[in-house]
Amino acid sequence: MSLLDAQTLSRLGGLKVRARAVVEGVLSGLHKSPHQGQSVEFAEHKEYAPGDELKHLDWKAYGKFDRYYVKRFEHETNLRCTLVVDGSGSMGFGTAGLTKLEVARVLAATLGHLLLRQQDSAGVTIATKAHVVEVPPRSSASHLQVLFEALEANDAKGETDLARTADLLAEKLPRRSLVCVFSDFLDDGPDGLKRLLALRARKHDLAIFHLVDPAELTFPYDDPTLFLSMEDDRSLEVNPREIKESYLEEFTRFLDETKATCTAADVDYVRVRTDEPLDKVLVKFLSLRTGGGAA
Repeated sequence: MSLLDAQTLSRLGGLKVRARAVVEGVLSGLHKSPHQGQSVEFAEHKEYAPGDELKHLDWKAYGKFDRYYVKRFEHETNLRCTLVVDGSGSMGFGTAGLTKLEVARVLAATLGHLLLRQQDSAGVTIATKAHVVEVPPRSSASHLQVLFEALEANDAKGETDLARTADLLAEKLPRRSLVCVFSDFLDDGPDGLKRLLALRARKHDLAIFHLVDPAELTFPYDDPTLFLSMEDDRSLEVNPREIKESYLEEFTRFLDETKATCTAADVDYVRVRTDEPLDKVLVKFLSLRTGGGAA
């Protein structure tokens, strides 16, 4: 199948169609990987490691895959995942076929689809400074449509407030949840990322998907330009040629510091260009979580 980049996905229908297409790409990619699609978070079996009890070896799985897998019981495998999508105004920026919010929706919907296939639980939180939309984690097959509807119902608008979102999650998350955050992290508040990463200290499993548009990486502007804030009434008219070098230095520093902060907190960090194939993004993420790659 063709690589599911932003341009390809933009020509498909709604979120349901896009998500299912990416699911197919992910499953195909995992099938070709040395992990055979097995992941600690998303599988009913765990690949055998020294120290595992031999009585739990699944001999049928060995006969099929020629690898040793350990059976994991329901109480061990019932994962609760909350997919947190930043719905603020800056997420509406997009120059590559899909906006950052649309990419976040597809990634969240695809992960939700994969989780429910494994009979795990998935919920959605859409967050802005003004309001938070919450869909609690459920594991029923019919819940997938609820997730799609919640993801599609909100446009990118308003200000970012990641600190408030983190505090709400800390209050409501069940013990030891998986939390996947999809954001551009363009937050005026100084403590947003720090408060999100504090969820790791509360024994939650945390993954950060950092959405970046290619124009933010290259600043492809030459003529005098009026830049308008997507979250408030601010505006700035500048000559791009005069500020390009300093802008690129500052943005690179922001990206590097965000990644370094996540790594120091033992949190998975995946930078996502909005023009790259999203099935490959998720295959890389799932491989990362089984020690098969790096983001």
